[in-house]
Amino acid sequence: MSEQGYTRCHSDHCVYLKKKNDGSYIILLLYVDDMLVVGSNMHEINVLKIKLENSFAMKDLGAAKQILGMRIARDTKNCKLTLSQNEYIQKVLKIFNMKNTKPVSTPFASHFKLSKEMCLKTQEDMDYMSKIPYASTVGSLMYAMVCTRLDIAHAVGVVSRYMNNLGKEHWMEVKWILRYLKGTTNQALCFGGSNISLQGYVDVDMEGDRDNRRSTTGYVFIVGGTTVSWVSKIQSIVALSTTEAEYVAAIESSKEMIWLQMFMGELGKEHNMGTLYSDISTML
Repeated sequence: MSEQGYTRCHSDHCVYLKKKNDGSYIILLLYVDDMLVVGSNMHEINVLKIKLENSFAMKDLGAAKQILGMRIARDTKNCKLTLSQNEYIQKVLKIFNMKNTKPVSTPFASHFKLSKEMCLKTQEDMDYMSKIPYASTVGSLMYAMVCTRLDIAHAVGVVSRYMNNLGKEHWMEVKWILRYLKGTTNQALCFGGSNISLQGYVDVDMEGDRDNRRSTTGYVFIVGGTTVSWVSKIQSIVALSTTEAEYVAAIESSKEMIWLQMFMGELGKEHNMGTLYSDISTML
């Protein structure tokens, strides 16, 4: 890519871009042996593909329709693009025998109060859970959560804490998440907003972890009306007050906002500092 005059992004080393004289960009995104090429000039895209084919063996699959388990759908009339994982989720439901399950409306029900105290205590329970694919199911849910399903981020974060110390109640919550996905397989991220201003929202669940009293940080960032980054994770410290927990969450989300601004700037979308909203104050 360097030989072809492309620059490697400092913010993400898997992104290469080249600015044309007319101000447009050609962007190549690389993931292991999969590539996506984005640009407004089809001639330049074809030139890049020919040069890459001369450098190593590759197969041109045409306009991108699916990559890494995500379905790409274009609405050219309304200038919109959607990312979804309908097929992937259907496959996961089938693998874990949940395809005909009854859907539920929330990813994490209020009656689930998970803790390490619910771990296996009898040999009968151990024999039962030894046949349960807990780790592989949670791993499958994690992939959906990372790619497009931010709505299950908190629930998946909770059940992933008990990989090595699980019980029947933990498995019931995992199945609950699958039941939620069963009823929401068509949900998708939709891109196409004209306003590219960066907005972030952060909050904290004070002492939500019943085992060690640590709080959970949750944040989401939106560009053009579409979510582009999200997190739900346990804080590394035990906060002594709600204010401290909120500040820890604000600091972590601020790091993500700074990185997103750097990345957007390298992609030619420089703009003023974004806005991060929290319970503490509005930070500019």
